[in-house]
Amino acid sequence: MTFPNRDNPYNFDAFLKWRSEIDFYADDPFLQKVVKTFAGKEWRQVDRAAREFSPRVSFRWRDFADAIASPEKRPYVLHYDAHNHRIDRIVRPMETLVMEKEVFSEGLFSSRTSRWERLTKLYLLYQIGEACITCPVTCTEGLVALLEKFAATQELRDILDHCKEGRDGDFAIGAQYLTEIQGGSDVPANVVEAVQDQNGWRLYGTKFFCSATHADYAVVTAKPSGSEKVALFVVPSWLPGNREREIRNGFTINRIKWKMGTSELPTAEITYNGAVAYPVGPLERGLANVVGIVLTYSRLSVGLCGAATMTRAVREARKYSELREAFGRNIQGFPMVEAQLRRIENSARRTTAGAFKVYRAYLDLSDGFKGGLVTDEPEDMKKKRFDVRELVMLQKISASWDTVDVLRMAMSIFGGHGVIEDFSSLPRLYRDAAVNELWEGPRNVLLAQIHRDLQRVSDWYPPSEFVANILAGADEELVGALSEEISELVSFPSLVEMGDEAVRICRQWDSFCARLFHAYQDIALDEVRHPH
Repeated sequence: MTFPNRDNPYNFDAFLKWRSEIDFYADDPFLQKVVKTFAGKEWRQVDRAAREFSPRVSFRWRDFADAIASPEKRPYVLHYDAHNHRIDRIVRPMETLVMEKEVFSEGLFSSRTSRWERLTKLYLLYQIGEACITCPVTCTEGLVALLEKFAATQELRDILDHCKEGRDGDFAIGAQYLTEIQGGSDVPANVVEAVQDQNGWRLYGTKFFCSATHADYAVVTAKPSGSEKVALFVVPSWLPGNREREIRNGFTINRIKWKMGTSELPTAEITYNGAVAYPVGPLERGLANVVGIVLTYSRLSVGLCGAATMTRAVREARKYSELREAFGRNIQGFPMVEAQLRRIENSARRTTAGAFKVYRAYLDLSDGFKGGLVTDEPEDMKKKRFDVRELVMLQKISASWDTVDVLRMAMSIFGGHGVIEDFSSLPRLYRDAAVNELWEGPRNVLLAQIHRDLQRVSDWYPPSEFVANILAGADEELVGALSEEISELVSFPSLVEMGDEAVRICRQWDSFCARLFHAYQDIALDEVRHPH
């Protein structure tokens, strides 16, 4: 490319114009087809709701998300006011506060919003990345689901209503604080203490990884005095009348952590010193309920978020390749670029289809998620419930892993511009994706849990039958091979006792679980492409 003088007219205006006008739903025929395939009788209603919702997230909130991503707008904590009162105020930019108010005012968890409508709207919302929205929305969903089962007191019912339907136009935000310094995923090692007196329960001790620290309510794990059982509590950030006075409910925010991704989201260390807490569910079932309900919803969201993030990244990489010229042609015309685009496009689509298929399986459960491996139901329902439990974990580890790969490949399509933070949102989405891999249990923990689960139920649900059930409709030869392999792997006694053979089995189990869930996603994608 040569020009008559040194004034180079090359620009990116065509790409920028396209990007500024793209509607996440209206301009995505594949997503529309996914909704039609999986939402069943609701699809027309969901389609209408998505078309009405999408412009807000595609334009206004997208721009807010980009604006608050700059380093100078990261949240920080103001410990004291000018008069030496301890306030621990989380300071966030105005764009975050406005967007948060608008998003939660949508009533995503209201009884007026159907579950398919909520899922589709969340998928659209997650395309803008964390933006101090994804984690709070996810945690609020888990809090609502928990309280819908266990809101036995007026205080808990009021909190549930505040989250679902709002209070004078204000919709509450939830959080979940499990982690302590001595063990992240090792929740049974918690030492935060719950003390009961004549007025109720109070918490004492430090939580080490508390995201959405600005939330109104948090689900918190603690051990009642003298017990080794983990119980579950809901802790208000402020008691009635104290929010305006900035008086925290018996806790201090020690510091906000500096993370590589989700940097718009305040994640802090918190010390409880007599915080008023409301027990949720049986005290001895706290661990089962937080994992089986709260974390399961969060893991479900990680999978959906991965699919949404991939979709946006691939869409922008595809369009950029159509407009970017190099070596005398658009880079889409190079077979290597096209091969990479097709690969990540397929990953994004099968992850999206798989996420909707998993959600449909969840909706088929008679009473949603439950804590632990439920054994008091008919065998068919027990197996369905087990399938969904394992699919959610398989999706979490597979989708979060694949998202990082897809984002990295999408950035490479942009060349050097791919890592420029203000050229596109992809670097931010990439950093968010890397953090999402670790939310709600890292890969090694979940892989070991799936193996242990399959061993625990093998007397009434053989591993080969599990594979055949979740891969119904797949190639028989593939199902047979995976069934044989899983039977061999699950027969290995333990993935936690060290030895060379255990290390080999762990490597194979990791590979197997990825191949198994990709096969599930491929079935889902085929269902979208060839609806019955």
